[in-house]
Amino acid sequence: MPLEVIATAYNSVPAQTQGNPFIGAWGDSLDTNTPSIAVSRNLIALGLKHDTPVKIEGFDEVFLVRDKMNSRFLNRIDIYMGTDVDKAKEWGVKELTIHYGVYRDSLKVEFIAR
Repeated sequence: MPLEVIATAYNSVPAQTQGNPFIGAWGDSLDTNTPSIAVSRNLIALGLKHDTPVKIEGFDEVFLVRDKMNSRFLNRIDIYMGTDVDKAKEWGVKELTIHYGVYRDSLKVEFIAR
């Protein structure tokens, strides 16, 4: 299902997270080997729940929902970029389309279990 969102980026640095910056809201370890995103809480209600595969406009990879954003954000995703703060700043803020609610088997993508 396509959805228009605001996309930003975030990092595993204490200033951008609560608690351990390498652990997502659902307890997943965050690393750059598994493309991951955080989602605004209103998107969770639309079906973008934990481990939902998401295709993001402009990326070849398929991302997994592994984190939640602060409740003040709406219709927004945050792309995980490890500890590369400069890369996240360069990404900035974009309006784009994501696709979710697809079956992993149809994506022909392998994920590393963590």
